[in-house]
Amino acid sequence: MIHPIRVLVVEDSLVFRELLVQGLSRDPGIEVVATAKDPYEARDAIVEYRPDVMTLDVELPRMNGIEFLRKLMPQYPLPVVVISSLSDKVFDAMNAGAVDFVAKPSLTDRGQLESFIRTELLVKIKIASTAKISAIKRKIAPSEPQSFNSRGKELVIAIGASTGGTEAIFSVVKDYGADLPGIVIVQHMPPGFTEMYARRLDDQCRVRVKEARTGDRVLPGTVLIAPGGDKHMHLVKVNGMYQVEVKAGPKVNGHCPSVDVLFESVAKVAGSNALGIILTGMGGDGAKGLLAMRKAGARTIGQDESTCVVYGMPKVAYDLGAVEYQEKLHDIAKRTYSVLSTM
Repeated sequence: MIHPIRVLVVEDSLVFRELLVQGLSRDPGIEVVATAKDPYEARDAIVEYRPDVMTLDVELPRMNGIEFLRKLMPQYPLPVVVISSLSDKVFDAMNAGAVDFVAKPSLTDRGQLESFIRTELLVKIKIASTAKISAIKRKIAPSEPQSFNSRGKELVIAIGASTGGTEAIFSVVKDYGADLPGIVIVQHMPPGFTEMYARRLDDQCRVRVKEARTGDRVLPGTVLIAPGGDKHMHLVKVNGMYQVEVKAGPKVNGHCPSVDVLFESVAKVAGSNALGIILTGMGGDGAKGLLAMRKAGARTIGQDESTCVVYGMPKVAYDLGAVEYQEKLHDIAKRTYSVLSTM
């Protein structure tokens, strides 16, 4: 018998808290075992009910959600899904140990609220219940980047990630130097958050990071992150130079932007002049695209199981034969340099 996922809902708004409980309780796979309006009530509920997953608002009375996470995780590590308004504080929550986050919906639009619970929050809770909390690490200082010489070749690096990916991407990119080839990234994320995430990485890394726009050139030392929402990012070549094209399209593997769409365009446009990297995430988005890259002569790296928050996307890619090198997260930057030096 499969037991329902035991959920603790932490939310200071009584109205929103009750709406969450009602919506989540409709799913037979979910049991809301307790609610709390602040971190102190939440701590007591965790001790008493031992939930499998906690949903957590960032803005809470008496102690904010980020501070609560930092105090909680060393003592009571459990999967946490953050519910946040459009704010870069959500990335502080991810750094503090949250597994994933969702954008808080409008309470005035009942249809939007129900869709949020059914298609976003429930999915994230179920994914979080499978997450490996031990794989979530705090940020560490960047190491000194190695040197790289492209020997005149125009190369490109493509990275894809989902659950746990915001911290995984930072862990890799922080060790990249500005002499590396241009980098294109798809990280599954709600619209609006990708621009804030790009700015955050830009402040913390040696490379330049920005949210991608159609026509942006893929230049050495620059990272382009696909915007969240309803558009896919493609690699194209214009006048002999790599650029990105960001255009509307249907969801692929349930996602828009999709890692597969990016990787397949890289396989077609860059061929053997590319390196593909697939990181932590649920499902299989990016696995077929990475295989297409490898078949086109590209080099490929997959994150290993022991360091993945969710060993989904890299596992599917590995099982398909798309992964040339399987590495622990903290070794991926080093492998990047060693692979590029042979291209």
